[in-house]
Amino acid sequence: MRDIYEPERSNPFGRLLLMFVLALILGAAALLLFVRYATVGIWDHIASIATGRSLSFDTSVPTVVSKIQKLQRLETVTFSMDNVVEGSRTSTVLPDFLAGDRLLLVVHGESIAGIDFSQLKSSDVQLSGKSIHIHLPPPQIFMTKLDNAHTRVYSRTTGVLVPADPNLESEVRQKAEQQLQQSALADGILNTAQANARATVTTMLSSLGFDKVEVN
Repeated sequence: MRDIYEPERSNPFGRLLLMFVLALILGAAALLLFVRYATVGIWDHIASIATGRSLSFDTSVPTVVSKIQKLQRLETVTFSMDNVVEGSRTSTVLPDFLAGDRLLLVVHGESIAGIDFSQLKSSDVQLSGKSIHIHLPPPQIFMTKLDNAHTRVYSRTTGVLVPADPNLESEVRQKAEQQLQQSALADGILNTAQANARATVTTMLSSLGFDKVEVN
C-alpha cells in the first residue's frame, strides 16, 4: 500500500512549459531593450532588420525649391525702345528766346524683367508623387537703362540772356528712363516675363523626372 504521505511526483511537461514561457518573456524583454538602445552603427542596422523598421526622409520640396532658387533673378524678357524726350527751363517773366533753355533727347534704352526666385517659399511648392504644382513669385522689372551709345541730344536751344543749364540733360535722361519703363509696362512686359518664366521652370522640372508639372 502506497504511503498516503508520499509526495506526488512533479510533472516534467509542466516544468518545460514554465521554462519556455519564462524564456519567451526574457527574450522579449531583451529584444525590447536592444531595439530601444541600439541606435548607432551596426547595432542600429541589426535592430532595423529585426523590427522591420526603416529610416526615410522627405526632402523633395526643399530640394526642388533649392534647385529653382539657384536660378536667382531669372531675366526672361528684354524690351528695347526708342523715344524722343523733351526737357526745358522757362521763365514766367521773359520769353524763351531770352531766358529759356530747351533740349530734345533721342533715346534708346531697354527694360529687363523676370522672376526673383529668392522669394520662392516651400509653401509655394506642392508635390504628389510625380506631380508638382508651383506658384511663382510675381514678375518684376529688374532694370531700365538708356543705351548711351545710341542716345544723343537732337537739339538744344538756349536764350540769349542765360547760360545752358548743365543739369538739364541729366534730368531729361532720368525722365526718359521713367517713360521707357512706363511704356514697357503698358506693352505687357510683366505678362511676358511671367509666361517665359513658366515655360522655363516647366522645362526644368520636366527634366527632373516629373510627369505632371503645373506652374502659375
